Amino acid sequence: MDTWQRRTLLYVIGLAGVILAFTFGYDYGMGAFENEPREFLHALQVVVETFTTTGYGSDAPWDSNAMRLFVIVMDVTGVVLIFLALPVLMFPLFEEAMKTKAPTTVERDLSDHVVICHFTPRGETLVAELESWDVDYVVVEPDRDRANDLYEEGYHAIHADPQSVEGLEKAKLADARALVADASDQVNTSIVLTAREVDERVRTVSVVEEPDRAKYHDLAGADAVLSPRGLLGESLASKVTTGVSATLGEDFELGEDFDIAELPIHRGSDLVGLTLAESGIREETGVNVIGAWFHGEFVSPPSPDAELTGSTVLLASGTAAQLEALKSKTLSSVRGFRRGETVVVGYGEVGETIAGGLDEANVPYTVIDRAEKSGVDVIGDATEPEDLEAAGVADARTVILALSDDTDTEFATLVIRDLNPDVEIIARAEETENVQKMYRAGADYVLSLATVSGRMLASTILEDEDVISMDQQVEIVRTDAGSLAGRTLGEADVRSKTGCTVVAVERDGTVLTDLGPDVEVRYGDKLVIAGTDAGVDRFTELFE
Repeated sequence: MDTWQRRTLLYVIGLAGVILAFTFGYDYGMGAFENEPREFLHALQVVVETFTTTGYGSDAPWDSNAMRLFVIVMDVTGVVLIFLALPVLMFPLFEEAMKTKAPTTVERDLSDHVVICHFTPRGETLVAELESWDVDYVVVEPDRDRANDLYEEGYHAIHADPQSVEGLEKAKLADARALVADASDQVNTSIVLTAREVDERVRTVSVVEEPDRAKYHDLAGADAVLSPRGLLGESLASKVTTGVSATLGEDFELGEDFDIAELPIHRGSDLVGLTLAESGIREETGVNVIGAWFHGEFVSPPSPDAELTGSTVLLASGTAAQLEALKSKTLSSVRGFRRGETVVVGYGEVGETIAGGLDEANVPYTVIDRAEKSGVDVIGDATEPEDLEAAGVADARTVILALSDDTDTEFATLVIRDLNPDVEIIARAEETENVQKMYRAGADYVLSLATVSGRMLASTILEDEDVISMDQQVEIVRTDAGSLAGRTLGEADVRSKTGCTVVAVERDGTVLTDLGPDVEVRYGDKLVIAGTDAGVDRFTELFE
């Protein structure tokens, strides 16, 4: 019995007791003071009329002062009880009746869908990816209020326990393409075991919070175990190391000597202050700039008049040699690494992964963390200027913020920017909604754990769709020629109509990457396009 039901029961019992007490009192008073004895039911009727304000006693007026006082007390008591019932019982009852309630089972025909067990911030990104590919999903949420909120917000959610066979059967797991377990490590392994009991054929993807517990997810039977924080650390480290940050995975190859990469422009680069047209990137390196992030906002295609700054990140395609040539242009004119020039703030799982990536690239660095442990050079608070100065932030070229608390990251960014106005700040964000605040605080490049992990999940589930999702809002998609067949790229004007860029054409076992406006798309060609989620949707609408 919940709180509201228990409160209602106590109120009803109390109200009945008060009415009976007044009935006995009224029955006695009419005989003792008014000399007009009444039947018990008649006395009860008068009390009920008074309490409900449908009448103020059909025996009125009364002659004795004792009965007048008794009736006054009865009137006041009835009004108090009625007004007490409204806010305590009736209003919650009305709210409960009007509130949108999540169903407890899937109420429509559903198949080949994704069952998402528990809804986290990365779930928002995953759902957006699934919707962009017209893949159905259902969120199984054990918390009733959370399930109701999600359902009211428009998500396909049900209130059920994902750790029970009944709960997963209500989500039609047997007809699903995959299940995502996204809670704590213990709960995730329980969900995977339950899913195996319902249907062993359904692919299960489990998110691991502590990397050393991944083997237990494997033992539970998970088909894929993902560690988002490790991926985030690798992505952050790649923004500092001198190698090109390739974005295509092993399962998405465009040829031995062709790739797509994210290339951050560093503050000391000669490109800073130039427009894209003035930079001569295409003419000097041969790469194709697909898009660019300006203060965290992705633009595809970027305008030729867009100014390049120390926080711009280019998304470019080309051969390895071309991308390396562009990489050299994005780096600072004086790039030599000196000890302490890179500072890693925070040494949790993400910080350790960053340090590992810097070690592999032979980039010297200094680590600052609150806790004393192996690998930490300076023990201190990232929000205290003195501690950051002790770590060498004032003389650093790059600072990587790997803190788990977004508020601390925002404040630390302000402090670091004050200590060293020219330093390059690369930051981790726990929540996607805080990314823009970090840019406003002075960060040059921000990666959201929720976004990275959500896209990581989507890439794993949508593996049959040949889609690779990057750290931010970009997708690389392989698709059929569709209605583009028989037209040149110039005639189709894909870039201006959709915001997507055709980066390669696969034809008869070969890959064409030098694509001018005169290249004609043939029937049977496979196109590789790059663009935002919305851009890919527009391309699908127009040309498929």
